[in-house]
Amino acid sequence: MTKGAPLLDDERIGAEARAAHDDHLALRLWLRLLACSTDIENEIRRRLRARFGITLARFDYLAQLYRHPQGLRMSALSKFLMVTGGNVTGLTDELEKEGWVQRESDPDDRRSWRVALTEEGMRAFEQMAREHEAWVVELLSGLDEAAQRRLHDLLGRLRLGLHPEDD
Repeated sequence: MTKGAPLLDDERIGAEARAAHDDHLALRLWLRLLACSTDIENEIRRRLRARFGITLARFDYLAQLYRHPQGLRMSALSKFLMVTGGNVTGLTDELEKEGWVQRESDPDDRRSWRVALTEEGMRAFEQMAREHEAWVVELLSGLDEAAQRRLHDLLGRLRLGLHPEDD
């Protein structure tokens, strides 16, 4: 935090409250990243619920299917979303009842189901995605474009360092 910048109050400090001023910089940085990520995610969850009556899990599910217009096997969808097959089945059941997804037997493997967005689901997701993008732009507007580019580059370097190439 820059000198003279306002501090968050006890109610809003979140994960950063776990760090003391004399803790290692890396620990304080990690907690700040976690706090920022949590704050952004919580606000997106709140807005999705208020504006569309949808959970972030449903939005992420629809986003994966939107990226794969040919549909996905439910097992692949589970891997992309990093959730259990049971979670994907529950979401699929709910979204199928609402007419947003359709489930069909996979022609390449009759034991598997392939799920795809319906036209109605595609239209609904496109509207949500436009607003979601605008929200993210708004939430990150505290940083100018140059700062956002720099932070993006730095976080990319961090990610690469977390996944060193195998020898």
